[in-house]
Amino acid sequence: MGRTSRKRSTLANRAIVASAALILGGGGLIAVNVYASAGEGSSGSPPDRTWNAGTQMSTIDCPDVGNELPDVPGEARGEVDRELAAMDTQITDAYQQFAERKDEISRDPALAENAVLGPLKDKRTASLGRISTAIDRTADRPKSLDGLAPCSLRADDSNNHANQGADQGQGQDDGMGSGMDDGMDDGQDQGGDGGQDQGQDQNQGQQGNGPEASDFVDIQSVEPNVDRPRQRRGASRGTFTTDCGRNQNGKFNPDNVIVAPGVSNGAHHMHDYVGNQANDAFASDDDLANGRTTCRNQGDKSTYYWPVLRLQNGTAENDVNADGGGKDQNVGEIQTPSQVTLKFVGNPTGRVTAMPRFLRIITGDAKALTNGDANANASWSCTGFEDRQLKDKYPICPEGSKVVRSFAFQSCWDGQNTDSANHRTHVAFAQKSGRCPSGFRAIPQLVQRIVYDVPPGPGFAVDSFPEQLHKPVTDHGDFINVFDDNLMKKVVSCINNGRKCR
Repeated sequence: MGRTSRKRSTLANRAIVASAALILGGGGLIAVNVYASAGEGSSGSPPDRTWNAGTQMSTIDCPDVGNELPDVPGEARGEVDRELAAMDTQITDAYQQFAERKDEISRDPALAENAVLGPLKDKRTASLGRISTAIDRTADRPKSLDGLAPCSLRADDSNNHANQGADQGQGQDDGMGSGMDDGMDDGQDQGGDGGQDQGQDQNQGQQGNGPEASDFVDIQSVEPNVDRPRQRRGASRGTFTTDCGRNQNGKFNPDNVIVAPGVSNGAHHMHDYVGNQANDAFASDDDLANGRTTCRNQGDKSTYYWPVLRLQNGTAENDVNADGGGKDQNVGEIQTPSQVTLKFVGNPTGRVTAMPRFLRIITGDAKALTNGDANANASWSCTGFEDRQLKDKYPICPEGSKVVRSFAFQSCWDGQNTDSANHRTHVAFAQKSGRCPSGFRAIPQLVQRIVYDVPPGPGFAVDSFPEQLHKPVTDHGDFINVFDDNLMKKVVSCINNGRKCR
């Protein structure tokens, strides 16, 4: 695919303060399923609310069924994963219907139920029934899944969402250990909304699908907010860095073999891949073990992937008519990172143990806009300012500074499973003390740092599910460990003995 690395311009000097505004209009109250707060979670069925005809709703909010299925028998996992992926497609299709008729719906809220939410509920009810049947064959039939069928419309209250930065749940509070070169922490004040219109509507974003000007903030207006945990006696202080390139060869696909194995376009957004080159929706563990790798050390055939970052400059990418690209409202020039650092670090309270081969870890939440922040783990900054980390804002970096995305992965493993039904509960973040939760053991923590040379100011965004509106809080990373045994032993030895290895 064609990708560009843009030079700096004078855009930083033109950055202006802007904020998103809801478009409110008159009209009587009409009962319809809506959801107007960006910070509430998605457990259970969404509440019934009322809203004024003329209110501009921004997206569709559906309960995340995957998060409600911590236990699925192994025999049913494949069928359940396929149904969950089908439900993502149902939301994508419904969002497209909503986006095409948004103005009509703002004038006639009843149209939302008839044309969008009602048909979507019917499809989700059928999928939930198939999920229940698949589980029922080998385990107790799950109860209360039907309550997850209804979805709602909601406005995008970006400012309300930003104000929740002080308490964004375990994904951020416990996930950012000592591994970050410049550190991260929770509870920051993200400053005012800053940005400029770079050919986009300030309230609607690229083609009405985001991001908005209020999704950006001048990094220089953010107070330093990093607080590294104290290293205790016996801490594992070493590091192991693996060099797997920057995806210069342009390996992309919109699959996610962890969440949606066997389903093409399971992510509905494009991923960058470094490391293992056999990764697509249909890759088995054997395929990954036998795949080529871009990693300099050929003992590392792990796969590292994350949503691509695009310039929102109106220029069409090669995937403008493809799944995961333009068909899923991800448009603009894909940017190749200027630098990718993949580092494994230790635990501040003790030694680490080896990761099992084929361990799968997802950090962050691709649906954090609608799910809430419990699993969010996004962290944005600028070179020279990495003591200031943003969770739900993109940074506006000054001239000479580059955009930085960081991911600190879960560093505790349950000692038994390489994956779990919801792809989360087999791993955990360390507690604030640095210790792993009861029943978990410390493993090398993957810390990713991805740097981009993009023009200063607004005008870029990560790919996302269409209904997530390209919000920065939805950023996430995926990892499958395919180190060979000898190299993993070296990783553990280097970390536990305080050495810096490559």
